[in-house]
Amino acid sequence: MTLEILTPEKRLYSGDVYGVQLPGIDGKFEVLNRHAPLVSALGKGNIKVIKDKNTTANFSIESGFVEVLNNKATVLVEGATEV
Repeated sequence: MTLEILTPEKRLYSGDVYGVQLPGIDGKFEVLNRHAPLVSALGKGNIKVIKDKNTTANFSIESGFVEVLNNKATVLVEGATEV
């Protein structure tokens, strides 16, 4: 699956990943390879990028949205920092 994490200022992450855990408005959820199409609002919390079984990256966000379509997840966020 391809993942892009974008802010209004810059691209925080772009690349192939195993999956991503996201802070939804009503709780955390995970998107994996070949996930069904989805659009969701994101709340304040952490994004965990699962690059492979041994490698992860974490980002703290204030809010945003995610779109999953054709095995690509695009995350648009405000107030993001890498932790």
